Amino acid sequence: MTAESAEILALEALAWLAGEADGLDRFLALSGLDAARLRAGAGEPATGAAVLDFLLANEALLLRFCDDTSTAPAQV
Repeated sequence: MTAESAEILALEALAWLAGEADGLDRFLALSGLDAARLRAGAGEPATGAAVLDFLLANEALLLRFCDDTSTAPAQV
């Protein structure tokens, strides 16, 4: 996977997570970010990595993301 593909996947995951109120709230709580800081850092590689790590740490959430976006879990 290229860096560009990884960034796109991370942004897709963040957009999907934003539609999942319980998931987004939990991500914000665990990451220590607030909504404004998340928006400001959305395109940053560290934020993208944090979002993907968050999904990888929660199998049920990961599988919902993969099902909803037709993404193979191995891609994440």
